[in-house]
Amino acid sequence: MGTKLNVAVLGTGIMGAAMARNLLRAGHEVSVWNRDAAKTEPLAAEGARSAGTPAGAVEAADVVLTMLYDAAAVEQVIRSAAPGVRPGTAWVQSTTVGVQDVPALAALAAELGLDLVEAPVSGTRAPAEAGQLLVLAAGPESVRQRVAPVLDAVGARTIWTGDDPSTGSAARLKLVVNSWVIAASNAAGEVVALAQALGVDPQQFLGVLDGGPLDLPYLRMKIDLILNDHLEPASFAVDTARKDAHLIVEAAAGHSLLLDGAAAYAARLDRVAGQGRTKQDMAAAFYASRQ
Repeated sequence: MGTKLNVAVLGTGIMGAAMARNLLRAGHEVSVWNRDAAKTEPLAAEGARSAGTPAGAVEAADVVLTMLYDAAAVEQVIRSAAPGVRPGTAWVQSTTVGVQDVPALAALAAELGLDLVEAPVSGTRAPAEAGQLLVLAAGPESVRQRVAPVLDAVGARTIWTGDDPSTGSAARLKLVVNSWVIAASNAAGEVVALAQALGVDPQQFLGVLDGGPLDLPYLRMKIDLILNDHLEPASFAVDTARKDAHLIVEAAAGHSLLLDGAAAYAARLDRVAGQGRTKQDMAAAFYASRQ
């Protein structure tokens, strides 16, 4: 196998836990921390070191990987980790954040002596668990080789978007990708809602698309989750999709764009979150169609 690293994973939700497992399978030493300590217990049983604090997790780490909810959580956790950070440690920042958040995180990295690699990932639960995520990364050549074993363990492919992580080139691409993911998921929910209201079997609709240019595996997957009420455990949860939808709308507004569809999808996700469905798969946006 390749280089063996000591990796600290801060945040062990759906994605972070899967990434930690794949790092363990690749033979790396893995320390994990999560705000809810219970979420680190299964990883500890598989060989990870569970830490009680972010600072404790990053002690001796060659690479720190953050997979948290949003930029505010990232800043808070990294500042908490600061007492344990060694200057020159590589920081793989995989949380999806807004374009406007990236410069502040880059400044935080510089303040703490961390070598930042912006590295949001594209993919949901299944590809994360299989180590088949697509990594969208930005960072200097001098750091890329150091973090390559980590990126190779969690992803099938890495697309480098630039050398300077402070420009947000990877975050920009991630928001564009997620705008399509969220649009397609919401469209699946609306199609099912309309079909049922009009007395059309959704399977008949899929039969019309079968084998044609509009037939998408992703559409079929989301429709299946809705029809079979398999919205938990989530592949991409409502609360995370909702956060990303608002980041997309904000990024567009910052460039004088009005994305009516994205704004509507954000509103739909807000409505289903208000129904207590935050931890369900974002296909639950189907329920936003009910008046």
